[in-house]
Amino acid sequence: MAKTVAIIGAGSSGLAAIKCCLDEGLNPTCFEKSDDIGGLWRYTENVEDRRASLYNGVITNASKEMMCYTDYPMPEDFPTYLHNSKVLEYLRLYAEHFNLLPFIQFKTEVCFVAKSPCFSKTGQWEITIEKNGVKKKTCFDAVLVCNGHHVDPYLPLESFPGIDDFKGRYIHSRFYKKYEDYCGKTVLVVGIGNSAGDIAVGISGVAKQVYVSTRQGTWVLSRLFYDGLPIDMTLTTRFGFWISSSLPAGLLHRLQVKQMNGWFDHANYGLQPEEVSFLKEPMVNDHLPSQILYGAIRIKPNIQKFTESSVIFEDGSIVDGLDEVIFATGYSISFPFLDDSIINLKGNNVTLYKNVFPPHHEKSTLAFLGLVQPLGSLFPASELQARWATRIFKGDAKLPPVAKMEAHIKKLIEHKRKCFGAGRNHTLQTFFIEYMDEVAVEIGIRPNIMHLLLTDPRLAVKVFFGPCTPYQYRLTGPGKWSGARNAILTQWTRTINPARTRVVLKSMESTSLIRRLFVLCGLTSAIFIGFYCLKYKTLRPQCSFKLFT
Repeated sequence: MAKTVAIIGAGSSGLAAIKCCLDEGLNPTCFEKSDDIGGLWRYTENVEDRRASLYNGVITNASKEMMCYTDYPMPEDFPTYLHNSKVLEYLRLYAEHFNLLPFIQFKTEVCFVAKSPCFSKTGQWEITIEKNGVKKKTCFDAVLVCNGHHVDPYLPLESFPGIDDFKGRYIHSRFYKKYEDYCGKTVLVVGIGNSAGDIAVGISGVAKQVYVSTRQGTWVLSRLFYDGLPIDMTLTTRFGFWISSSLPAGLLHRLQVKQMNGWFDHANYGLQPEEVSFLKEPMVNDHLPSQILYGAIRIKPNIQKFTESSVIFEDGSIVDGLDEVIFATGYSISFPFLDDSIINLKGNNVTLYKNVFPPHHEKSTLAFLGLVQPLGSLFPASELQARWATRIFKGDAKLPPVAKMEAHIKKLIEHKRKCFGAGRNHTLQTFFIEYMDEVAVEIGIRPNIMHLLLTDPRLAVKVFFGPCTPYQYRLTGPGKWSGARNAILTQWTRTINPARTRVVLKSMESTSLIRRLFVLCGLTSAIFIGFYCLKYKTLRPQCSFKLFT
């Protein structure tokens, strides 16, 4: 009889989990508290309890080819970057195509997850659910937790003296919905992440004045790169990853700081990070620099204190007549249905082997999906996690000994601190290709460039020099997809065609002589670096300032 798997949440990770269970011959049951799929990507007018909330008009930071699932490309007519409604449409298409909806129990809340009395022998879990006011306990062979980490708002009011005296309104960004609510008002946005940037830009078109307070600053990227191509597709390449791995850390750091300032000088806009040696997740925002130039947004330092109607900053400057404050201060990871003995949270840090498995349970039948922030899209990362976890549940793969997992976790924590700093918002951050390959190795699906070069040179060039799109993880091994090769060869066509609403006499396929020479030189360099690294065993990447790895 097929093993039963409980899946908590029907968002992007939960849907991938259902499909992976079915692919491995497991019997999944997904519990979703709301009445629909989509999780974070389903916009609602009101904030729903224990469900991620989305503000109106969100546009993805990742392009569609980089954020799709590994065996299901987005429709060609979808734009390169998607409105949240298009992401939800894609998730509905995915669920329909793979017939996932029959495995979801809607309006069903998971109240408690506990080890069964015979856990040490069977690895089973007792799940207590509630539907229509009736509680029920059921036993499952394994559990996949897919409830996300954008539910419990982090709002450290004790860090903002005088906030209790402030007579205006203040909210966490979780409760922000529409920019029209701020028409004609003076607004302060606290924070410098992607949500802070989107909200500040959205409000700035109707507000009297918008201020953004930041302690450390941030790098800001446009979604477009050279030739107007998506920045993530241009920079997230294996070739770039190899080069950054071989350059001296100091040189790599200087080059990438220069690259970050290539669009505009961040210091002149008050945005340059105070500690540039750490790679905080960059803000992706096409309009923030322009709004600063217009004077619609003003960047301010950290807050010293609030008064009844004003805010005083650490540089002594004061903003009077303040009407609204929006705290875009992030979220805390939480699992209200799990006891601390199951998963221990310290300082927003989760102790998991490769961000998926708790290392100390007798049986490897509990896994967490989506608890990672790659410098890229979460969709393919959480899907790879699900493919790995379901193979563990099935018995086709095994985890290493506890001591080895603990050593890996400790090493990873130090690695993250060196790269990203020790902030609470950086505990889940990682490099995209590095993390994807790390999980892919566990499944046996990491692309072998040298083998491709010998058997399919055209594909090898695309895989190595082109964007590291999710399809690369369906070329070989368990779950191999026959359409992966064609998806890689046609990925730029699907990217560019939606924008070609007026046909001009220029083909995306035409490549300049200089670019061809660059590719040839790059291929030669890559082969040299590859053999050099194999000879001297120096392939492990340095951690300096890699952007999209």
